[in-house]
Amino acid sequence: MFSSSPCPSPPRLLPHLAVSLILLLLCVSALASPTKIGQGYRLISIEESPNGGLVGYLQVKQKTTTYGPDIPYLQLFVKHETQDRLRVHITDADKQRWEVPYNLLPREQPPPLKKTLGKSRKLPFAASDYSGEELIFSYTTDPFGFAVRRKSNGQVLFNSTIDESDPYGNLVFKDQYLEISTKLPKDASLYGLGENTQPNGIKIQPNDPYTLYTTDISAINLNMDLYGSHPVYMDLRNVGGEASAHAVLLLNSNGMDVFYRESSLTYKIIGGVLDFYFFSGPTPLSVVDQYTALVGRPAPMPYWALGFHQCRWGYRNVSVLESVVERYRKAQIPLDVMWTDDDHMDGAKDFTLDPINFPRPKLSAFVEKLHSRGMKYIVLIDPGIAVNSSYGVYQRGMANDVFIKYEGKPYLAQVWPGPVYFPDFLNPKTVSWWTDEIRRFRELVPVDGLWIDMNEASNFCTGKCTIPKNRPCPGNPGWVCCLDCEIINKTRWDDPPYKINASGALAPIGNKTIATSALHYNGVLEYDAHSIYGFSHAIATHQALQGLMGKRPFVLSRSTFVGSGSYAAHWTGDNQGTWNDLRYSISTILNFGIFGIPMVGSDICGFYPQPTEELCNRWIELGAFYPFSRDHANYYSPSQELYVWDSVAESARNALGMRYKLLPYLYTLNYEAHTSGAPMARPLFFSFPNFSKCYGLSTQFLLGSSIMVSPVLEQGKSEVKALFPPGTWYSLFDMTETVVSEDGHYFTLDAPLHVINVHVYQNAIIPMQRGGMTSKEARMTPFSLVVTLPAGADDAEAKGKLFLDDDELPEMKLGNGYSSYIDLYASVSQQKVKVWSEVQEGKFALANGWIIEKVTVLGLKGMAEDLAVEVDGQPISSISNVEISASDLRYLEEVEDGGDKQKTVMVEVKGLELPLGKNFAMSWQMGIKD
Repeated sequence: MFSSSPCPSPPRLLPHLAVSLILLLLCVSALASPTKIGQGYRLISIEESPNGGLVGYLQVKQKTTTYGPDIPYLQLFVKHETQDRLRVHITDADKQRWEVPYNLLPREQPPPLKKTLGKSRKLPFAASDYSGEELIFSYTTDPFGFAVRRKSNGQVLFNSTIDESDPYGNLVFKDQYLEISTKLPKDASLYGLGENTQPNGIKIQPNDPYTLYTTDISAINLNMDLYGSHPVYMDLRNVGGEASAHAVLLLNSNGMDVFYRESSLTYKIIGGVLDFYFFSGPTPLSVVDQYTALVGRPAPMPYWALGFHQCRWGYRNVSVLESVVERYRKAQIPLDVMWTDDDHMDGAKDFTLDPINFPRPKLSAFVEKLHSRGMKYIVLIDPGIAVNSSYGVYQRGMANDVFIKYEGKPYLAQVWPGPVYFPDFLNPKTVSWWTDEIRRFRELVPVDGLWIDMNEASNFCTGKCTIPKNRPCPGNPGWVCCLDCEIINKTRWDDPPYKINASGALAPIGNKTIATSALHYNGVLEYDAHSIYGFSHAIATHQALQGLMGKRPFVLSRSTFVGSGSYAAHWTGDNQGTWNDLRYSISTILNFGIFGIPMVGSDICGFYPQPTEELCNRWIELGAFYPFSRDHANYYSPSQELYVWDSVAESARNALGMRYKLLPYLYTLNYEAHTSGAPMARPLFFSFPNFSKCYGLSTQFLLGSSIMVSPVLEQGKSEVKALFPPGTWYSLFDMTETVVSEDGHYFTLDAPLHVINVHVYQNAIIPMQRGGMTSKEARMTPFSLVVTLPAGADDAEAKGKLFLDDDELPEMKLGNGYSSYIDLYASVSQQKVKVWSEVQEGKFALANGWIIEKVTVLGLKGMAEDLAVEVDGQPISSISNVEISASDLRYLEEVEDGGDKQKTVMVEVKGLELPLGKNFAMSWQMGIKD
């Protein structure tokens, strides 16, 4: 009775616990003994393609009827697209199938299908291996299977060939069911396959469900398909202490289940094509570089976006907004951006203002005041357009024919304003109309960015609906379906033969969204395009803002897909104010860095219900180090702004105070993300891939390569046990506190209520500023450099970098005259300490008058009493305001074993006025006798 899918829907009358237990047993049973379908395909021809690569043809071996008829002939296309990327594309040989649109995600087109497929048995390409610079593709002919292995060591990265003993079946390719599997080593560590809330951390767990289908399910639901679809995973393997990573992307937007059984991984997809991309790595950082080179580099963020953001659903009028801003100011808590949810709208209608609570003159005055302080204002817009004949946005949308259709008419759904139609962003006319509506709205109020929500797309109703004549719509509460609806199950698109585990309960794929037999532009089915709706929405919004403002746009999107990071930031959706949700946020944020969406954060203090005071303390301490840092609460929750509790305000001043000092470092990470895909927040294994203890670590993370955040994640704790990879680490809040981890150990750190532990790794140079109440204010303060050397090292180096630009410009790059890049270096050798810079294009930095006022060097053996410091070969003793001081470093002993540490010091040189835009070199002799 459960053959159509691995996990059945629960009988509705059983008690919840019993349902959970039954489902668990059924799922485990299904995973252990999956059904095998058919005998696969045989390769009947293969030859080299004129444009490079191989083209082959496959013929089904034995037809089956499970999930529909097999496609008899398939076209195989294989190409080494770059030295580190291999593509394997399999589709119907006779007719075109749905693929992620090439205009949305630009990439190379596979060869066109042949008009007539010759059934030749010849295999002109005789070699068993098709080799690139880093990867090798090999195949078996009958049944067809392929393998991808690493050239350097022969390690097999992907292998779809089947043995009789394997628990999974051969390649299956039907119109609405595709299946393919790969063998995996049992000790592989896998990451990705999202979006979902993973209670067990960032590593993919065997037998957990991984369903990919964009769905409006709140993030409090564990192991379910949530707002985004990212069918990519990173595989990290450690053989003999040497780690290597690679990634596999299946570029397919149809709903799918992915089953990981420890020694294998199986895809079951309900449409589209098999379009695999393999990225050779071999480091985690190079994997993300190669991935984003294909799917698009992350969008550059304006400087202010890295400041702190405040939002709430329920800021009922402009006066409340004004009060929130002033209370932040009074509490001396940094704040850059104020947001409103749908409160500013007239009846929840997009691009409108509530004439009573958000009258244009008063709101414009508020926004003007924000702008005068260097602050910004962002509002929410949903995709659903209210069906209202007196509403100009609706009128113009109808006139331009921009809405998704069902049976020739706009598809009727319900969201916050009541009955709505959904714009079809695959239609070029829709993009033009959307741009014009944003233009009209920004003429009402000059918003600085847009928040696009509910774009999975979310629908409060299901099926084919009509507007009722005998009752109000929307009703109360507004999220209850008020339309008259009938379920649609008459087509194979609405009721496909294979049921993915949607919503964790095999929900119909048209449930609470657009009917899957509805049509987009050019006859594209919602069935195929569903999971790219938010992606197409983000592209249209980003392009509109950039074109209208001529500035770098900021877009926050709830629903995401492969490539969304090129257009939008993301937050992790509706979480709860619980300690568990605090912990889960780290894993989700780290996953999105791997997905190429580095600007990500979770609702600080939880979206609902109200958190405890202690939890909110701990959450702002962690959230201050999210790439995207925003407090956001539910309409029905009491206020939880950071000033509400005095204790939380103190924690916020501490943690956000440090964030604002680190803005130069964070902004440089933003530049690195844009140019190489590097995540801003990263798992520890990105910097320490050979240190296998950190492979599953999900309670700590890195910002960039060198700053480690170790938050308190449990109630009632005033200390935290943190894992320190081998080397020397220095506390960022008290730089004299030092941790020397010999082989990589856990240490117990003090963490009273207002303290979060943040440490800097050795061999780094961290650029910082003094901070401020806004990023604009902080940005114009003098710089300081923190140099971290291994404790007591006689011979060591450190490096850092700093990128500065006019963050209003749409492009983030060097060479435009409005940016500067500084490489920072330090060394200690033969008791001589040297710190220097190499500036690229210093004109911009010089024009802004930025200076370095302080250099701090950590880990030195000591300092002579008559220290003689030289800058650019000249002694600085004659400069009266320069001060040189040394402080002893204090060591935290390891949990497992103590030990005496040699005496080391922190040397500070203050009162400098070194122009940031010019090369400098500073040096001194330590004068310490061995």
